[in-house]
Amino acid sequence: MNVIDVGTVKVPGATLRYETRGSGPVLLLVPGGAGDAGLFEGMAGLLADAGHTVVSYDQRGLSRSPLDGPLADQRVADWRDDALAVLDAVSPDEPAYVFGSSSGGIVALSLLAARPDRVRRLVAHEPPLVELLADPAPYRDHFAEVRELHRTQGLGPAMARFSETPDGRKPERQGGELPASLRPMASRMAANMPVFLEHVLVPFSSSAPDLEGLRAAAGKLVLGVGEESTDQEALVGPARRLAELTGAVRAEFPGGHVGCVEHPVEFAKVLVSAMWQ
Repeated sequence: MNVIDVGTVKVPGATLRYETRGSGPVLLLVPGGAGDAGLFEGMAGLLADAGHTVVSYDQRGLSRSPLDGPLADQRVADWRDDALAVLDAVSPDEPAYVFGSSSGGIVALSLLAARPDRVRRLVAHEPPLVELLADPAPYRDHFAEVRELHRTQGLGPAMARFSETPDGRKPERQGGELPASLRPMASRMAANMPVFLEHVLVPFSSSAPDLEGLRAAAGKLVLGVGEESTDQEALVGPARRLAELTGAVRAEFPGGHVGCVEHPVEFAKVLVSAMWQ
């Protein structure tokens, strides 16, 4: 079993908690949504066994990474700089492998575009950059509606709408029961969800990636999509479009949007392959 070491790093406006395990080249795991470092509990040990120092952290304002002041809408650039600060703490002299999931994928893409010198190879799994879609308006409006429902009716109605497509359909595939290894994160994730819906969902999904920077670093970039996410355009469409726009390669991963949770063993194998291809 890999020993988990816990550290903190002070950044402007927050203190970030991070975890490391294993040895070898650093692999930074960037969580998305309302998740935190625990999102990767199922596969972090496997990745460490594959020869990596595996690092993950709680995003600012979520779980165990408190803000210095009041909550406000979050900025991709701040979260990118947070990821860089964690990298500087654990690997100041060597570039790292990076994996970002969902909104964490948006952060990872920003890191690659801004600081390609700090990245060996990067996988962004289903970053919901809906402005890249041919018709982003329905998805933009959908996420704004979810935020407004949260403000006016609370978490339950907002989450019910969030689980639907813009036209009100339920995706064919719904998530299953949370694995036992991730249940300790469940209460933290529940506490994080209002922060995500109010301050992260809209500003992150509506952000524009640095296409010029990503094209320049396309040889280091892999765009991941879940094999069971095909009916969710807001999740798979941006990754496909970004691959077209930048020339980066695409890779298919097991499961859906949270395949790393649902199928950690299989997901870790594909991730290692994508990092080393």
